[in-house]
Amino acid sequence: MSTDRDTSGKRDDTPLTRSDIDRLLRQGGGTEKLDGRGLNFKGINLAYFDLVGAILARADLSGADLSEADLREADLSGANLSGARLVGTILNKANLSQAMLSGADLSMADLSEANLSEANLCGANLSQSTLHEADLSRADLRGSDLSGADLGVVSLFGAMLRGARLGRANFFGAILSGANLTDADLSEADLSGALLSGLTASEQRQEQ
Repeated sequence: MSTDRDTSGKRDDTPLTRSDIDRLLRQGGGTEKLDGRGLNFKGINLAYFDLVGAILARADLSGADLSEADLREADLSGANLSGARLVGTILNKANLSQAMLSGADLSMADLSEANLSEANLCGANLSQSTLHEADLSRADLRGSDLSGADLGVVSLFGAMLRGARLGRANFFGAILSGANLTDADLSEADLSGALLSGLTASEQRQEQ
């Protein structure tokens, strides 16, 4: 599915609106996944939208409101979601590899089994989010807030967590090999069963 703006392979820089998305979904009759790859959705309000399986790779969603939208299994690889609002958003099994999520609000989001490898999450709010079995390998989480998050069985191999807030986070069975936790706050975090080989930290605090 594509917009009229893209029939020649060219894309103008005018951000699409919510009514544009409504029209596209109507045209698809609910049987086709939304294809918005590379399009400009900057600042769009798609809160509560059903976008299961949407193809939004390399799309510009900076500053967009996707609160409580259903983006299960969506392709957001390489997308720009900096400053986006994703509170309570369902991103189960979504592909967010190499996505820009700096300053995004992902509090209480469901990111279980999501691919966030090499994503930029600097300063992102992931408090109370579910990241169970997610792939955060080589992700940049400097200064992010993961307090109270479920990081059970998550892969943080080679991730940058410098200065991150990880208080009360659950890391049960997580892979933290090669992660950088310098100056991170691990107060009351559950690191039981976590793989910590090659971990870099100025101070490792584990409350048992």
